[in-house]
Amino acid sequence: MKSVLWQGGWTTRLRITSGLVLFTFAFFHFINIGLGLFHTDYLHGMQDGRHAITRHDLGSVILYLALFVHAGLALYSISQRRTLRMPFAVASQVVLGLLIPLQLISHIVHTRYAHEIYNVNDEMGYIIILMWPNSAIWMQSLLLLVVWVHSCIGLHMWLRLTQWWPRMVPYLIGLAVFIPSFALAGLLTEGRRIWADFADPFLRDQYIEHYNWPSPEAFQTMFSVKNNALAAFAVALGVSLAVFFIRKLWRRRHSVRVKYVDGPEIVAEKGMTLLEISQANSIPHTSLCGGKGRCTTCRVIIEDGGDTLPTPSDVEARSLAAVSAPEGARLACQIRPTEPITAFRMFRPDGGRSRAHASQGQERELAVLFLDMRGFTSRTTGQLPYDIVFLLNRFFDAIVPAITADGGVVDKYMGDGLLAVFETSSSESSAKAALQAAADVSRALDRFNKQLETEGSPRIRIGMGLHLGDLVLGEIGADGNSARTIIGDAVNVASRLESETKALGVELLVSVELLHAAGHEGDLSNMRSFTLRGVNQPVSALPLADASELAVHWAT
Repeated sequence: MKSVLWQGGWTTRLRITSGLVLFTFAFFHFINIGLGLFHTDYLHGMQDGRHAITRHDLGSVILYLALFVHAGLALYSISQRRTLRMPFAVASQVVLGLLIPLQLISHIVHTRYAHEIYNVNDEMGYIIILMWPNSAIWMQSLLLLVVWVHSCIGLHMWLRLTQWWPRMVPYLIGLAVFIPSFALAGLLTEGRRIWADFADPFLRDQYIEHYNWPSPEAFQTMFSVKNNALAAFAVALGVSLAVFFIRKLWRRRHSVRVKYVDGPEIVAEKGMTLLEISQANSIPHTSLCGGKGRCTTCRVIIEDGGDTLPTPSDVEARSLAAVSAPEGARLACQIRPTEPITAFRMFRPDGGRSRAHASQGQERELAVLFLDMRGFTSRTTGQLPYDIVFLLNRFFDAIVPAITADGGVVDKYMGDGLLAVFETSSSESSAKAALQAAADVSRALDRFNKQLETEGSPRIRIGMGLHLGDLVLGEIGADGNSARTIIGDAVNVASRLESETKALGVELLVSVELLHAAGHEGDLSNMRSFTLRGVNQPVSALPLADASELAVHWAT
């Protein structure tokens, strides 16, 4: 999980960390405002508790450092962009982020600045009276909404990489709607109450004294500070945009011409990959692995200018060799044109635009279980088809719950066998789940065999192969009629290991990769090396005559 959530460079990690600090502050600030819906004492009590943290020297440093770092990195990212084309969610987050300072600066000046410089008691009542009932209250309410939407988009863009986030989204959407609604309700309720008190001249004088209301000269100074801060932000934004356009003009002077066969001819910036050039210019270009060189769906035939390109890297050469690519074929995600080229896209995405994102596939390192019934053909020879189906369904009813109970999912049934995958949050948990499932399947089969013996039927024997490796999970099939499945070398290895159990007369063969990933510390003295058909390298695996013995090995 750590590697997924914290991947990227130091700027990415700083942006995430500072964003989480600001999100935490905003969350409790909004809850604080919402307490005005119940009672003023609750509202002020929570504010005092928050101030004990945020007004502490260390808390102040953390909070304002996070604010300046987050804003600075946002402006820096704008200046470093190659194009202003971006997905709608990203563009919305950027625009909302740039709107926040327009009201946040005023809020900070009239609260924290007023408190520190003029000793103003900036309780919620002071803030509300300051805004009520003019347009400022609606501007601050809009600020509340903008901050929250900006934060939620950022949180979603970060956590969507995890396995659990998609399952939680339907519930968290309700919470995301509730928080600003709760805060706005508290603001309006407390606003009406305190403004009614403020209309009473006697109470108004008490409020002014209690809050140490700033003088007109103090307000004038604060307006000047606010205007200067807004001007500084405008200058910073202007500098970021100026750097962006200067870099863009510089790159255009160092540009390259790319002509697409059956497509446009464009002038692009040097330094970008051909795939990035296509994406920046809205040119359809298939790329299922996301430009990592782990597939060849972005490959092109360089019809002119291929001699000016560097020779393929090891990653590109291996991928091209795997599909026996013809001469002149290159991966668009790996080449960076510096001279004019003419490229033919081998796969056009036009016909598959309606497919869901899941059809593109997701690469994971997971455990797979291949299981097959022994002697099925001889056992069912001469039996009626209905009896065969009945036996198979009873067999699967007996063993499949042992797989699903340990987190496995049957990917497909193949006659008298099945393929299961253990799609958990990590390779380690997937390997552990697969080991436990194999032992549970063996015990479930033993119980089923005892039932068969009472019926006068012969016992069933099985063979299982367990392996951990890289898989691609995706939807396979015609558009609109595709099923989610898995493909990859790990499936082939598990299948071949299962086949080897027949010659060895054992129930299970489990690869050393899976055992190591699970942290298995049992007896490995019986480990054997197998040369498997269709597998380039020998595979070491542990044979077990009875898979239920795995629990004994696991416990040691």
